[in-house]
Amino acid sequence: MASDIGIDLGTASILVYLKGKGVVLKEPSVVAFDKDTNKIKAIGEEARLMLGRTPGNIVAVRPLRQGVISDYTVTEKMLKYFIQKAMGRKSFRKPRISVCVPSGVTEVEKRAVEDAAYAVGAREVLIIEEPIAAAIGAGIDISKPCGNMIVDIGGGTADIAVISLRGTVVSTSIKIAGDDFDEAIVRYMRKKHNLLIGERTAEDIKIQIGTCFPRAEIAEMDVRGRNLVTGLPKTVAVTSEETREALRDSTLQIVESIHSVLERTPPELAADVADRGIVLTGGGALLRGFEELVEDKTGIHTMIADDPMTAVAIGTGKFVEYMAGNKEYKDL
Repeated sequence: MASDIGIDLGTASILVYLKGKGVVLKEPSVVAFDKDTNKIKAIGEEARLMLGRTPGNIVAVRPLRQGVISDYTVTEKMLKYFIQKAMGRKSFRKPRISVCVPSGVTEVEKRAVEDAAYAVGAREVLIIEEPIAAAIGAGIDISKPCGNMIVDIGGGTADIAVISLRGTVVSTSIKIAGDDFDEAIVRYMRKKHNLLIGERTAEDIKIQIGTCFPRAEIAEMDVRGRNLVTGLPKTVAVTSEETREALRDSTLQIVESIHSVLERTPPELAADVADRGIVLTGGGALLRGFEELVEDKTGIHTMIADDPMTAVAIGTGKFVEYMAGNKEYKDL
């Protein structure tokens, strides 16, 4: 039996949506392979656990960088593995696959995604822009002639768009998102505490105590890393206020992009956005205080979608049904 599949091809993780079943797979987009034999050792969560902890011959890499394919061959193998894992091997007909891409990608980058999907056995490939997928997945009716503002903060890119009548009116895609938050924390720890930490530790700090808006109670956690002065392991206590300082630049750049999209939005639609509010999706939206920061800087009510992590994957899967119900969409 053939299925319609929606794939959220993210920099940090890949989600697969199956029609009728919902999101059936969510795994980190990491591949570990042996440099000597060029054989893949692990894919997904198993490979993520190897990041920064592998011997010289084994390399754990992310084949997607800032929302686009940076290593075509590895991406193809990873997609094949995830699709087979999600569908099982009892599929007789080739599936119809819809894949989402950041709104600012070039035709060449779109083509690479299409080719990869056809290479893993798709009978038809539909490319959808991330903000539209996020809006559908967040439960917004995008077919009406009124403005909806969506901000999708993933691992590699933040996509900001005002959507009306099934299309993007104004949009921008910036290469600042969850991965940049991690890098900002790594830089801050090195500069402030002379402590060298890895990406995974930075992500743990971000998830546990990270914030971008003043908190009522200051949280604290112990962080282990390597002292850059002595070269020995060291533990440092880090507070949530320090993470706010570390993340200030990255988060404010996203807020500035929201501001610039609002400035370019036609007045009628801007009035709709002021009335309906801004919707945040993507894993980056889960950073504590993000909705308060956006609301504080724009003066517009801001809310996080019900399940921000899976909104894009659900929207990508439902996009196929949207197309079936709207013939004009096929010409776009």
